[in-house]
Amino acid sequence: MPRKTTRKRSAAGTKARILDAARAEFAARGFAGARIDVIARQARANKRMLYAYVGNKDALWLATLESIYSAKRREERELDTASLSPGNAMRALVRFNFRYHLDHPEFVALVNNENLMGARMLKRSRLVPQLYSPLLETLTEVLKRGQKAGVFRGGVDPMQLYISIAALGYFYCSNMRSLSAIFTSALSSRASIRRREDHVVDVVMSYLARQ
Repeated sequence: MPRKTTRKRSAAGTKARILDAARAEFAARGFAGARIDVIARQARANKRMLYAYVGNKDALWLATLESIYSAKRREERELDTASLSPGNAMRALVRFNFRYHLDHPEFVALVNNENLMGARMLKRSRLVPQLYSPLLETLTEVLKRGQKAGVFRGGVDPMQLYISIAALGYFYCSNMRSLSAIFTSALSSRASIRRREDHVVDVVMSYLARQ
């Protein structure tokens, strides 16, 4: 039994290293430019082990996408919105999404690349859609509490709201360099980031405010 446990831990550790290496390589070079041999070397594995633990390049790309979406959902669940007032719970969700995109450029890079490829691999994923169901349930619960308390208006679609929350931060983070050049402004400075975060919160909360 101990030997089996050791093997399982070793396999799990190897797979984790492979996914970590894949995340870095795919984020830096995209799907087309990433090399399996580089990923294997960075993971302290070999190609045969990589294929055995994860699969071919397509399978590795999908596993990497699923790992980044899973990581985001795990952190989001730690917000414990149920213990917050509806207004503070919504602000926490908005700020989390903004900061997550800012703190995880690899997430932005991988999702951008997947979109360029027509989301061909995400369409095969059973896991990612399942990850978003609890998120929509959380948003729905916060909205209902806010409506009951008289602070949120009715008729808000949770899915549309989430897309707006994500878009308001995602666009800024994914286009920060080009926007900085266009507006000749250092949008990556702490002051600029803080202003943008507060603006995003204000936009969402103004939209939700009961008239």
